[in-house]
Amino acid sequence: MVNMRGRSYRVGRGVAGLRRGVALIDAIIAAVILGVALSAIIGLGNQALNSQRVGEELRTAAMLADEQLNLVLARGPDEYAKRYGTSGECDAPFERFGFDLQFVAGSGGEPYKVTATISWDSSGRDRTIAVEAKIAPRLGTDIDPDRRPEAAVERIPAAP
Repeated sequence: MVNMRGRSYRVGRGVAGLRRGVALIDAIIAAVILGVALSAIIGLGNQALNSQRVGEELRTAAMLADEQLNLVLARGPDEYAKRYGTSGECDAPFERFGFDLQFVAGSGGEPYKVTATISWDSSGRDRTIAVEAKIAPRLGTDIDPDRRPEAAVERIPAAP
């Protein structure tokens, strides 16, 4: 076709160019949406890893507090503070954790109130947990008494 100025042009060429422009815009929008979705997924992955690390630290701290309370139970709360340290750094491989034991004596035969506090540094933040237990004093003067039974225990298998 010829226009008024004498130049020829093809009908439909503008439509093909418009389609190419729309396809380009569609591709750009799809790339932006994909980028936003991927950044959200990566952010969730980092948050999940951080939560897992904090959970592992809390589990380790709870285990260390339980270990300290078991040591007090085994040796007796009345003599423990005199013979062993009540605060310090935990043994390897838990050097980044520290412990502190506090004893409050009960009156009139009441058990001791023992608090085990575990503290550590977690990504620049000081974290602490405390576990409290009541532990009765050991009877007698023997530090490590013989705990074997006087007679052997007979075990009878359960009937099927």
